[in-house]
Amino acid sequence: MEKQIRNETGRYSLGGTLKENCKFNYVNMAKFRRKTCIILSLFILFIFSLMMGLKVLRPNTASFGTPFGLDLLPELRLPNAPLGNKADFQKTDRINMERNTKNSKATDIPVRPPKASEVSLEKLPPLNYFLHVFYYSWYGNPQFDGKYIHWNHPVLEHWDPRIAKNYPQGRHVPPDDIGSNFYPELGSYSSRDPSVIETHMRQISSASIGVLALSWYPPDSSDENGEATDHLVPTIMDKAHKYNLKVTFHIEPYSNRDDQSMHKNVKYIIDKYGNHPAFYRYKTRTGQSLPMFYVYDSYITKPKMWANLLTPSGSQSVRSTPYDGLFIALLVEEKHKNDILQSGFDGIYTYFATNGFTYGSSHQNWANLKSFCDENNLMFIPSVGPGYIDTNIRPWNSQNTRNRINGKYYEVGLSTALQTHPSVISVTSFNEWHEGTQIENAVPKRTTNTVYLDYRPHKPSYYLELTRKWSEKYSKERMTYVLDQQLPAS
Repeated sequence: MEKQIRNETGRYSLGGTLKENCKFNYVNMAKFRRKTCIILSLFILFIFSLMMGLKVLRPNTASFGTPFGLDLLPELRLPNAPLGNKADFQKTDRINMERNTKNSKATDIPVRPPKASEVSLEKLPPLNYFLHVFYYSWYGNPQFDGKYIHWNHPVLEHWDPRIAKNYPQGRHVPPDDIGSNFYPELGSYSSRDPSVIETHMRQISSASIGVLALSWYPPDSSDENGEATDHLVPTIMDKAHKYNLKVTFHIEPYSNRDDQSMHKNVKYIIDKYGNHPAFYRYKTRTGQSLPMFYVYDSYITKPKMWANLLTPSGSQSVRSTPYDGLFIALLVEEKHKNDILQSGFDGIYTYFATNGFTYGSSHQNWANLKSFCDENNLMFIPSVGPGYIDTNIRPWNSQNTRNRINGKYYEVGLSTALQTHPSVISVTSFNEWHEGTQIENAVPKRTTNTVYLDYRPHKPSYYLELTRKWSEKYSKERMTYVLDQQLPAS
C-alpha cells in the first residue's frame, strides 16, 4: 500500500511503503526532540547566568522597592509568640504597612542591627531653633542598666473586659521582641549609653532641628514602666551643646503634680540647668529671653490651681520672678481653650501625631486654633508626626494607626502647620518608639514571629532628611511673617 506522507520538512513524497515511511518519520521526530531539549537547556543556562551576573553587579545596599500602591494596602503582622496566638488578635491587627509582606519575608535581616548611619560634623546644616522635637530618655538594656527598660513594655489591656479578653497579655521580650512596630537602627539601646546620646544629638542636628523637648520627671520619679532619668540630663545637655542644640523640658504628669510641686520643680530645673549653654530660652516680643516648659496632660489639673502658679496674683506665682517662663499647655478638646486662658498659660501645643484623634491634633482645626491664640496673645505650636502605630503595645487600637505613606503623611502635616504661620513647630517625636512616631533611624528586621515595619524603599535616615528639608522651608517662610506678627527672628 502506497500513501502520500508529509515529511519533517513539510513537503509531500511519493513512493515507499507505509511501514518504511513511518519508520523514517519516527527517526526524524526523535532527532527533533533531542534538538529541542538541547536548545531549551542552553536557554535556561543563559537565563541563570544572566541573573547571577546581575546579582553580582547589584550593590549590597540595594533593595527592591514596593510596587506602586501596594504600601497603602493592609498587611498582617504576625503576633509575637510570648504574647499569645489568638485568632482575634491576628484578625484585628491588620494595619497599614510601609511595605509588601512578600518583600519582608524574602529579606533575611540579621539579628544584630548595623552600625548607625553617620553624618560628618562638617556637613551638618544650620539649625532652626523654632523647630522642636520631643525626646525620650527612658530606654534601658542589661549592658548599661542591668535589665531592659521600656523595650519590654507590657501589652496594655483595653478598659472594657469584653474587648480585652480577645487580645494577648504579657510583656515583650527584648532584644528581638520589643514594644514597637518598628526596630531602631541602634537596636534595643540604653538612654544612658554616651555613644547613643551622641548619635541621637548628631541625628537631630542633621535634621536641622534646633531644640529637643526632653521628657522630664522630677528626681526619683518616673513613668510607671520606667525608672528615674533626671540624672541623665547633664550628659544630654553636654552632648547637645557639642552640636549647638538647645534643650527645653517636657514636664510629664508625675504623681501629685499641682501648683506647689510645679513651682518647686520649675525652680529646680532653672537653678540646676539654667546656666548650662544648652539651656533653651525663647526671646519674646518684649525682648525677654525666657525658659520654655511644655506641660503634658495639663488639662487633668484644674485651671484654678494652674492660675496659682501662672498668674501674677497667684499664691505660687512665678511671674516676674527669676523662675518665670513660657508655659505651654496641651490642648486636647476644644473646650480646653477657655481653661487654658483661665490657667494663665502662655501658649498651646497639640502633641498627638494622629490626625483626627483629638480636636487639637486634627489638622483641619489648626487655622482656628491659631486665630484663637492670636486673639489672646498666646503662642500656637502645632505638633506634626510622621505617622502613628502602637498596636505592639495596644493591639486593640488599630483604628488610630496612620500610615506613613512613604513620608507623604508627614509632609502634609508639615505643610498644614506652615500655613498657620506658627511661632514654633514641634515634631512628635524623635524616639517615641512605642507609638511609632519616631523619626530616628529605623532598619528592616524580622524574627520568627514578627516582621517589623521600616522606611523602605528609602534609607534609615529618610525622616531626618525630610525634616531637614521642611526645617529649611520653615526657616525661610518664617522670616516673611515675623515682622507682621512681631515674632523673634532668631
